[in-house]
Amino acid sequence: MAHTASVQIPSLNKQITVPTGLFINNQFVSSADSSEKITPVNPATEEVICSVDSASPKDIDIAVAAAREAFRTTWGKNVTGFERARLINKLADLIERDQQELAELESLNNGKPVKIARDFDIGDSVQCLRYYAGWADKIIGQSLEVDNKAKLAFTRHDPIGVCGQIIPWNYPINMWAWKVAPALAVGCTIVMKPSELTPLTALKLSELVVEAGFPPGVINTVPSYGPIGGAALAAHPDVDKVAFTGSTITGRKIMEAAAKSNLKKVSLELGGKSPHLIFESADLEQAANWAALGICYNTGQDCTAGSRVYVQDSIYNKFMETLVARVKATVIGDGFDERSTGGPVVSKSQYDRVWGYIEAGKQEGAKPIVGGVKRTGKGFYVDPTIFTEIRPDMRIIFGPVLSVGRFKTEEEAIALANETSYGLGAGVHSNDANQCMRVSSALEAGTVWVNQYNLLSNNVPFGGKKQSGIGRELGSYALEEYTSVKAVHWNFGERIEWPL
Repeated sequence: MAHTASVQIPSLNKQITVPTGLFINNQFVSSADSSEKITPVNPATEEVICSVDSASPKDIDIAVAAAREAFRTTWGKNVTGFERARLINKLADLIERDQQELAELESLNNGKPVKIARDFDIGDSVQCLRYYAGWADKIIGQSLEVDNKAKLAFTRHDPIGVCGQIIPWNYPINMWAWKVAPALAVGCTIVMKPSELTPLTALKLSELVVEAGFPPGVINTVPSYGPIGGAALAAHPDVDKVAFTGSTITGRKIMEAAAKSNLKKVSLELGGKSPHLIFESADLEQAANWAALGICYNTGQDCTAGSRVYVQDSIYNKFMETLVARVKATVIGDGFDERSTGGPVVSKSQYDRVWGYIEAGKQEGAKPIVGGVKRTGKGFYVDPTIFTEIRPDMRIIFGPVLSVGRFKTEEEAIALANETSYGLGAGVHSNDANQCMRVSSALEAGTVWVNQYNLLSNNVPFGGKKQSGIGRELGSYALEEYTSVKAVHWNFGERIEWPL
């Protein structure tokens, strides 16, 4: 049975061949017991792209067994860090080689501009893989003094085992790299469940896993619906760790399933309602640029989207004039149009959700000063929208919708910023160095940007506080999420008598 589809890209007059089966043990296979399909949609045209197999709980069992066998025999502690690094670097090289085609497929399925997918998402993913390839032969423990004449102790950081990884639809390739790279570096094996909305690039990357030379079972890709495949991974008794990026509601379910099954290790990145604070000493032109990037980039579909901006009273009018001009300059259009700086939102359900919140904002008394008007025609397009006259209790929106408020004092700004159950990111714009230090320290967020926003580095940890999640991705801290520490006590000189 064929497990590929030819995907059409009319604007480029080309086709891309995409795997459509489940990727288990380095082969694309049909579901063992299900005929259910996933039908990804092009959000720019609202047309079905192709159909791919949807994994059942039995398929998850088969994929986990493949990952366990690989961990036991050809990966895990059976391969050196040097070999892991070689393979990860090879995979990075292949992704870089195919960067353009992967970007086109990403744009087709997710909607984001090809140039953004290629130059930012995939460029960063290649760098992420190479960063963790550098760590693969540097996983070290400690040597601990106990009794220099008779005993010593040392620690080992062992790979935790089989990892279930559940990634979202807003950065399909980037989130794949963030999850896969540290797990491979330390020697874990993986069962990857991409979002049912955007499974195509994860399947295409699986072809490169084989080409790079990874042993069968090290990386398995199982497109599936969240309540089926995601739930099965979270509750699986032979999965040692689950990593998830997505909503807080789903994160709670994953924690519960992990606790009720085998108390597997869990890391969660759950988004937020991130604030920007614009103080009167700030460079207003630059602050407006960063604030616009914070809400317009990726059409606002970003876990750290700066969806709340608070501006000091003394500069409010001047700043708003600049911000409005910057946001209006954003070009939301087809991802294959070089002029586009943002694409449609990913799906009809996301489109309806965003518009539901926009209408609710109007009804609750917020004032739209930019956007807030639906387009006609095909495509899940939402133009950037700015609301003023907001209240802290207004709801979170995962889209290009910005709420702007005012503050008088530094203390008030901090209180407004922290008045949320989330704590993923926050921005501070000020040219007062002491103020930057005070405010960044007081903000309850896992990442604080000072005079910039939303830029991440692969060597710097990323994660949330409060209901924005637990655990860290990126940097050396991510390695800890995929290892378990073993203490070895070695007696070379003490003899005991028995009974005591």
